[in-house]
Amino acid sequence: MSRVAVVTGAGSGMGVAISQHFAARGDRVALLDVNGDAVEEVTQRLRDGGAEAISCQVDVSDRRAVFAAIETVRTELGAVEIIVTSAGIEAFVPFLEISPESWEHMMAVNLTGTFNCLQAVVPDMLAGGWGRIVTISSSSAQSGTKNMSHYVASKGGVIALTKALAVEYAPRGITVNTIPPGFIETPMVHRPIEAGLLPSMEELIARAPVGRAGTPDDIAAACAFLCSEEAGYITGQLIGVNGGWYL
Repeated sequence: MSRVAVVTGAGSGMGVAISQHFAARGDRVALLDVNGDAVEEVTQRLRDGGAEAISCQVDVSDRRAVFAAIETVRTELGAVEIIVTSAGIEAFVPFLEISPESWEHMMAVNLTGTFNCLQAVVPDMLAGGWGRIVTISSSSAQSGTKNMSHYVASKGGVIALTKALAVEYAPRGITVNTIPPGFIETPMVHRPIEAGLLPSMEELIARAPVGRAGTPDDIAAACAFLCSEEAGYITGQLIGVNGGWYL
């Protein structure tokens, strides 16, 4: 059955792969990203492959923009039945050097942005009696990571929000799960490596129990399953896609 799926952060990395997986199974896909050119390019590739897809340039921390984008999705594709909140930012800063402005920006995008997107789409799911929500958190929120306390706190909030919504909406046919990725080879990982804030790719791979970096497709495959009819008895769960980094 074709569903309407929204993917945030769909202009790069995991968001691209997640959108591709939904499109490949026949879903109508709305791709949202702050980078309008990037997300339109990805969307056009999906259309070229026969998918029904639209793009919206939106900063998830801008509540009005989020609600406007979701209204566009309803008009062009239909009521939202699936959402994956992949949009997010990261930063490496020692705790005492984090400014209040940096803290607030991290929370605004990673946590409040997730809140904004979910509040915009949950009414559609309630009306339809069916919904699938997957938030993208981080294994850092499970294990802790130095010099990333604001990022870790924001992603820890995403995990807590996921659990709360899972309990609240389980009786209404809506499942809510979170994927905390481990070491996934995306632009978000390459940037700190190139800046010397993380070990080299070779060193990171050597530490990985499965002996390789994760790929965006690894995350996308898990998202596709969690957003399927078959996953209707799974809710409130952390599905770690991390190659054994965190057990």
